[in-house]
Amino acid sequence: MKASFVLDAWALLALLQQEEPAASRVRQLIESAYEDEIMLFVSIINLGEVVYRVGKVKGEEDAWETYAQIQQLPLTILSVTDEVVLAAVGYKIRHSISYADAFAAVTSQRQQAILLTGDPELVRLQGIIRLEQLVRAH
Repeated sequence: MKASFVLDAWALLALLQQEEPAASRVRQLIESAYEDEIMLFVSIINLGEVVYRVGKVKGEEDAWETYAQIQQLPLTILSVTDEVVLAAVGYKIRHSISYADAFAAVTSQRQQAILLTGDPELVRLQGIIRLEQLVRAH
């Protein structure tokens, strides 16, 4: 079985903003996914967060362009069901994390994948979910 990874908004934004060394690790995994060595996933909720953040800073046109570019990457964009929403609510209640972060955690758990993130809220879930912590230089 191939290794599986979930990218959260933090990981995708690090890639888009070329924040090293996190961006290099995300690029490495994307290359591995192109080679069909691993599987990459992102929740549509977390992708929406990325598109929103780009739009907030650069405008709506850039936001939609970013969405189109991410769609071209070798990653599976997962929609959410009622069951996933309720599981995310449970994570939010139990762990005091943001709603979007809860979707990243649930996606990681359901895909039996390693969550790639540098988000301090999610890093606290190490041991509850499988996680690889990314860092960026300050």
